[in-house]
Amino acid sequence: MTAFRRSALLAPIAALSLAGCGLNSVPTAEEKVNESFGNLQADYQRRADLIPNLVETVKGYAAQERGVLVEVTEARASATRIQLTPADLDDPAKVQAFSDAQARLSAAIIPLQRMQEAYPDLKSNANFLALQDQIEGSENRINTSRQDYNSAVRAYNTTIRTFPDAIGAKIFYGAKPKVPFQAAAKAQDAPKVDFNTTG
Repeated sequence: MTAFRRSALLAPIAALSLAGCGLNSVPTAEEKVNESFGNLQADYQRRADLIPNLVETVKGYAAQERGVLVEVTEARASATRIQLTPADLDDPAKVQAFSDAQARLSAAIIPLQRMQEAYPDLKSNANFLALQDQIEGSENRINTSRQDYNSAVRAYNTTIRTFPDAIGAKIFYGAKPKVPFQAAAKAQDAPKVDFNTTG
């Protein structure tokens, strides 16, 4: 067998072995993580964009509840100030800081949404009800997007840690595990809402 024929036979075998080493699967899995994270960011941004309108609508009805309005406004500012990029998704501290800021905003919104119980006029305000529905829809989308992101992270982390993809992940990409989002501390505790309307 000539050297030419031998190399012609070995070329497809080499190509197949490289294809099984994560050259395509690792970047494909990472792009899915990035796409899922982008969708999650879009949902967080949608919620952040709705909050100022909700705060302004409530201001006219519950001027004395300035503390709640200020807390929501500050939580929104904090949540939009903390930036997370796809390059940061393998840094647990940055992912946790971003997640904590978003969780604080979620918690701050709850008393604002429940103000209609203390202020019956809000119940009939079409703007408030529409904004409240949109924010609740945003919260649901955020939850779904976080689940999708975590699924993509699980698939990526599995890809870079299992044979034979782990070879290409380590040698060609220097891949690091991505960090999934987790529930914020005390997420299982119901928030306390007290408008002190009795006096």
